[in-house]
Amino acid sequence: MRKIGILFITVFCLFACKSNSTQISLEGELKGLTNDTLYLYGTDALYDRIDTIYAQEGKFSYNLNVDSTVIDTLTATVLLINGNVEYPLFLDKGNQIKIKGNANDLSHLDIDGNEPNTSLSLFMKEQKSLGQASNKMMQEKAETFIQQHNSSLASIYLLDKYFVQIPQPDYTKIKEITESMTGALLDRPYIENISDYIDQLEKVTVGKSAPYFSLPNKKGEKLSRSAEKFRDKYLLLNFWASWCDQPSEANTELKKLNKEYKRNKNFAILGISLDIDKKAWETAISKDSLNWEQVCDFTGLSSETAKQYAILTLPTNILISPTGRILARDIKGEALTNKLKELLKTEEKKSGRTNR
Repeated sequence: MRKIGILFITVFCLFACKSNSTQISLEGELKGLTNDTLYLYGTDALYDRIDTIYAQEGKFSYNLNVDSTVIDTLTATVLLINGNVEYPLFLDKGNQIKIKGNANDLSHLDIDGNEPNTSLSLFMKEQKSLGQASNKMMQEKAETFIQQHNSSLASIYLLDKYFVQIPQPDYTKIKEITESMTGALLDRPYIENISDYIDQLEKVTVGKSAPYFSLPNKKGEKLSRSAEKFRDKYLLLNFWASWCDQPSEANTELKKLNKEYKRNKNFAILGISLDIDKKAWETAISKDSLNWEQVCDFTGLSSETAKQYAILTLPTNILISPTGRILARDIKGEALTNKLKELLKTEEKKSGRTNR
């Protein structure tokens, strides 16, 4: 199970096209693939398009015809292999893309046909030669690549993979890296989106006031963090969605906390869903026995509350103090358990002193 990256949904769009041809050819060989179906789908100009590619004995050949009004710039797509492996692929009109690899090891493919594909292939090949490299080492390698290829679409992909789509991203570092990119990249939607995200995140970091919201629960009642049932309590906001394939351990953890502190007058949990389908939302609540208060306005990724709290991935927990200050972001597991024990124990001591 994996966390869903919200920002990555609106990813790439780059550079002017130099070819008059509206056709892109793909030719590949993946040893060990035999007869299979591959899928190619877009992430920007081709977002709603999915192309099916049929492989025979591991080989495939496909011509992608594109309207010049749909794709007139180098664009990013994703090649879906074996039904679950997503591999980045960059396309431009007139490109002749060649793909080679092994279906038993899809961590690296040799792809050429334009600069981003070639340079990223070299990076991935070097990564493979490093074996089990640490996250820190890969970040250093990715940062060096970006500095050396500061006008390449591949740099945006590596920025997202190694710095954005990780637990507790360092947005100061991300901002520093994006500033090293050229103007052509800085004007792209992804960089604009992440810059806006960083600006918003700075408003809701630890120590800042939690933004106000008012969202309906299953009964249609509007709830806010200052509602009577949450007033003067530590409040854990759990942002989630039924469609995000939420890890079972996340729900298990929350159910355990809810069971332990359900009667505690100093703590409460509030689930904020980014669902768009009411039935799917209600089914998920019932199926997973999410017995704490749940709210949803069914605006999905357009949720103003998610934007206010700078939510990048699902699920995400945000812990708020009784005075409305943000105490922790992206907190879970042992860190969350220990934090709550510490806070609630302190509140019990305060109550004991007050009662004496």
